[in-house]
Amino acid sequence: MSERLEILKKHLKEDPNDSFLLFAIAKEYEKQEKFSKAQSYYEILREKDKNYIGLYYHLGKLHELHAENDKAIATYKDGIQLAKEQKDFHSASELNGALENLGVSFED
Repeated sequence: MSERLEILKKHLKEDPNDSFLLFAIAKEYEKQEKFSKAQSYYEILREKDKNYIGLYYHLGKLHELHAENDKAIATYKDGIQLAKEQKDFHSASELNGALENLGVSFED
């Protein structure tokens, strides 16, 4: 385990509901190519804080990596809807681009 990951996990023990820490741990696991661990942290984050918009793109990409395109599409669509509600048009655009790369539009 990397030193950074150890530090993040230590902080998470102190504050298990910290959305940023959950996201950062997932990203660290991605860097280590431990994709199932990364996905589990994104899922935990989604359960604890569905409004953390950054998780939708990365979780969707992991679903794509595992050839779970239906899950990826649903994740991107959930993220687009949330981004629109939050008026985060940059995130909505990125998520829509990922969705379009799968040959799907938001309205489908």
